[in-house]
Amino acid sequence: MDVLLDFGAKLVNQLQAPALAFLIGGMVVAALGSRLQIPNAIYQFIVFMLLMRIGINGGMEIREADLTAMVLPALAAVVLGLAIVLIGTLVFAILPGVRKEDGIATAGLFGAVSASTLAAAALLLEEEGLAYEGWAPALYPFMDIPALVLAIVLAGVHRTRQQEGADAKVRIWPIVKESLQGSALSALLLGLALGLLTRPDRVFDSFYDPLFRGLLSILMLIMGIEAYARLKELRKVAHWYAVYAVVAPITHGFLGFGLGYVAYVLVGFSPGGVVLLAVMAASSSDISGPPTLRAGIPTANPSSYIGASTSLGTPVAIAVCIPLFIALAEVVFPV
Repeated sequence: MDVLLDFGAKLVNQLQAPALAFLIGGMVVAALGSRLQIPNAIYQFIVFMLLMRIGINGGMEIREADLTAMVLPALAAVVLGLAIVLIGTLVFAILPGVRKEDGIATAGLFGAVSASTLAAAALLLEEEGLAYEGWAPALYPFMDIPALVLAIVLAGVHRTRQQEGADAKVRIWPIVKESLQGSALSALLLGLALGLLTRPDRVFDSFYDPLFRGLLSILMLIMGIEAYARLKELRKVAHWYAVYAVVAPITHGFLGFGLGYVAYVLVGFSPGGVVLLAVMAASSSDISGPPTLRAGIPTANPSSYIGASTSLGTPVAIAVCIPLFIALAEVVFPV
């Protein structure tokens, strides 16, 4: 009983964190009919800055890290991205009223990673004092790219089988190339390369790091406004998407936490790293995923997968999964 009470107290405490407050504040402002808007160019700049900060920091840490320690967590990230897409595709396949392409696209978006959710989790871990490897956020592309590629390939296989038969071939390399050239992955990989191959410590300490928390608060405000706006879109599609958007992040997060715990036991993966892996699994892509899936699966309805992700999936991942897995880590792992 004491463990449950302690867990509940830590969960409530995490819900009061600044990043979550700005997310909820954005939803409240939108619900009250405010005309507050943040220009899209500013949003894109903020995302770029956050990913560059995460990437540079990760690259600098990788430069000093034992690369062998990254192998198992990276493999876990790949497995998670692929497994989430496969499980989601199978789930949607048995649900009535769900088009095959829409189900695959939704599974793909939930298998990919949300940059804003990852940034929020990293900040909350720092505020909580829960240590994690500096390279842990660099696991992002190991989960993101395989998930998006697999979703597009599955949709392509389904489409070609309908049109040309079961033996039709799908070209995979152009899909991989397009994912790597997306703005979010490009920024993260650029930051990683700069942190790994150069000495950006001074510009990181004087520019990127001090701006991180302020920019993240604005991003959370934008995400809150967007989440409320997308609620109307979600009402137009089958209720199964809403159920999936609530259940999937928590389920995927526990899968990530479990694989992270295996890495903790086998190679000493940090508790904070386990939390980040769980949060990445719980998140659904809000930057790289939507444009990639729109181009790769043009027959899918964006209001289904984007609406489910933005209106419910992201708020659940940020407001529930982040504090949930931080609190769980503080209970599971020894101090």
